[in-house]
Amino acid sequence: MVRIVNYQKRMSENSKEFFVLEIQSGITMVKSKETGKFYATANKATISSTFDEVACKALIGTEMPGTIAKVACEPYEYVIKDTGEVITLHHRFEYVDEVEAATPAVEKSEFTVEELVGNIPLRNSFSSNGVLQH
Repeated sequence: MVRIVNYQKRMSENSKEFFVLEIQSGITMVKSKETGKFYATANKATISSTFDEVACKALIGTEMPGTIAKVACEPYEYVIKDTGEVITLHHRFEYVDEVEAATPAVEKSEFTVEELVGNIPLRNSFSSNGVLQH
């Protein structure tokens, strides 16, 4: 589940105002690379909306099915607010609905079925003539 925790006003490329909903996942425990100790965090993402400001304000606190997933993307620079340090990130977080989150990603094999079974010796096959013989 994710929860709507805030909203933000944005401007589109053609200078039209619109609102995005800021969503947050449940708590996640992460182990620090520096200290080796765990700390609690929650992933956040924004999703575009067609709602006006009044509707966005009313939606704060609403829970929705789904999760927030870490997705690879083109590298970009990010400024850490607390320290001012500029880092390069290669991921972003985005909302994934319940169906997508439950469906494992399927990758296409580089081999055909013929290539995979073509290397199996005939003596190891179930049948060489299509008839089961005992």
